[in-house]
Amino acid sequence: MDNAKKYALVTGAGRRFGLALAHALIDEGYQVLAHYNTSKDGIEELEQRGAIGLQANLSQLNEVHQLIHAVQQHCSRLHLLVNNASCFFDNARVDENDANLEAVLNVHTAAPYLLINNLQHQLRDAEGSVINITDIYVDSPSTDYVAYCAAKAGLASLTQAFAKKLAPAVRVNAIQPGPILFLPEHDSQHRQKVLAETPLNLEGGLEPMINAVRFLRDNPFITGESIKVDGGRALTI
Repeated sequence: MDNAKKYALVTGAGRRFGLALAHALIDEGYQVLAHYNTSKDGIEELEQRGAIGLQANLSQLNEVHQLIHAVQQHCSRLHLLVNNASCFFDNARVDENDANLEAVLNVHTAAPYLLINNLQHQLRDAEGSVINITDIYVDSPSTDYVAYCAAKAGLASLTQAFAKKLAPAVRVNAIQPGPILFLPEHDSQHRQKVLAETPLNLEGGLEPMINAVRFLRDNPFITGESIKVDGGRALTI
C-alpha cells in the first residue's frame, strides 16, 4: 500500500469509456484499480501499464462487498471513484427473467450505493471525488428501457444525496452521456437517425467524456452537479 500515490477506482474499466478513462488516469500518474466483470482484454492492457485488475459481478451484492474489501486492502486513501459499469438492457431483456431486472437495478444503483457508502472513509481521507455516469434519459426516460432509466435515475438521486452527506470532504457529481460512441450493433440507419436528432450532428467520441471527468474532479467548488455530454441530444428527446 503506497500512500504517496493517487488511487482511482473505475468500474467497468475493461471496455469503451471505462477503458479509455483508465488509460488517461494512468497517463496522469494514478494507480488505477480497474474493475471488470467479464471483459478481460482491456484489463490486460491496463495491467501491463501497472493497473490492478479487480473482478466482480456487480449484479451480485456479495461480490460488490468483496470488491470493496479488495479496494480497502490496496489503498487507505481513494482519490477518485468513477461508477461507470453498466448493463444496457431493454424491456424485452429485463422481462426475460427477474435476474435481469435485478442486474439492472444492482449494477446502476445498489452497487454504486455500496461502493460510495463503504469507501467513504478512504474518500474522506483523500479529500476525494466521486463521479457517477448516469444518462441523458434520467430526465426523459425511454419507454423501451424502463428499468434501465429508473435505475440510472436512482444513481442520479444518489449523486445529490451523497453530495450533501459527504460534504465538505468529498465531492460527488455525475455525467450524463449522450451519443458519444455507438455500439457495434447500431446499424447505419440508427446512427443517421440519432445524429440527425443531435444538434451538434456528430458522434462525440470518448475524449469529451474524459475532459468532463477532469473538469468535475479538478473544480473544487462543484458538488451535487450533473453535466450532460451529449452534443445537445437531450434537447430533442
